[in-house]
Amino acid sequence: MSAYQNTIVLKGYLGKDAEGRTNSNQTPFTVLALATKSSHKAKSGAFVSRTDWHRIVLFGRLANSAAELIRGDYIEVRGELRSYRLASEKPSARRLWEVRAHSVERLAASRSRKKSNASSAEAPS
Repeated sequence: MSAYQNTIVLKGYLGKDAEGRTNSNQTPFTVLALATKSSHKAKSGAFVSRTDWHRIVLFGRLANSAAELIRGDYIEVRGELRSYRLASEKPSARRLWEVRAHSVERLAASRSRKKSNASSAEAPS
């Protein structure tokens, strides 16, 4: 077992539909925008809520299966945290972070998916 491990587990809601793309090597991949929430009690006694957005990147068969995910789906993502610098002429290039997913599981369907499934189940044949 390694002394160092880069593992991240996130649970949250998708902010938009899965986005299929292709990189410069013509390798298909899928990008997800995942929102996670946390809150804490401030000194004033009021609860302070915070929403963080995470860029999730999937490759291979996982990318193909994740392409069906839609906005509002509640998912769990397991993977590793990666960083990279944006190509820039400025000396202070921005560093971006993303999660390279190893697994994605839909824990609950979005409300719109539930409504469309319910209406198609009720439609007369």
